[in-house]
Amino acid sequence: MTRPNPIQWIGYAFGRRLPDSLREWVRNDLTGKYATPRHIVRGLVPFTPLFAVFLLFPGELWLRGSMVLLALLLALFYTTAFMPMNRAHRLAKHGLPADLLNPERARRRALERATYAAQHPHRADNPVSG
Repeated sequence: MTRPNPIQWIGYAFGRRLPDSLREWVRNDLTGKYATPRHIVRGLVPFTPLFAVFLLFPGELWLRGSMVLLALLLALFYTTAFMPMNRAHRLAKHGLPADLLNPERARRRALERATYAAQHPHRADNPVSG
């Protein structure tokens, strides 16, 4: 599987679309193993110029460090809070289904549904009846 070069990856982190030849890499990046930590790192990249500007402000180092820490915490909050929507948008932007799941998670979900249907056959056809 080919990977984007550093310039392409930075553009991808800022929301640009990668070429179609990298579609499988995008699929793995957004749904593969460790997709959540990759999303968090990728989501913080656009904030690095802001962090650098905060370090250049006049004042004590602890004050500038506190500004960076506050900005980092806010960036982490918003990056994780909007992760599902951002992921769906990136998948759709690259021509993939927006509801694409991690293959392992999809396999576990199918197994859980089959187990439930086997244990509760009268509920499998009509989940509202009870």
